[in-house]
Amino acid sequence: MQMHPAKRVEITIEAVMERRLTEALAGAGVTGWTVLPVMGGSGRSGVWSREGQVGRAGGMVQVVCLIRPDRLDGLLDAAFAVVERHIGVVCITDCAVLRAERF
Repeated sequence: MQMHPAKRVEITIEAVMERRLTEALAGAGVTGWTVLPVMGGSGRSGVWSREGQVGRAGGMVQVVCLIRPDRLDGLLDAAFAVVERHIGVVCITDCAVLRAERF
């Protein structure tokens, strides 16, 4: 089975910013993503959980995209424009996909 190189981009951001991020991605030509709830974690601000949230009750989400390597810069420019002023992490991983025409 033939595999094709791709990039997996995971953007963890405050849930209140989800729509702004996905609109920015769409504006950059990204045609697909998956949004996952983030149940909790630990970072610079310490340990937190969705259940223990006070204020900003939506917590965090993770937006996952699979994209062709030549389209990565446009995605990152769009994502960074949203993430740079908010809590958020962007992670990029090399991966392979089976049906390249979908990405």
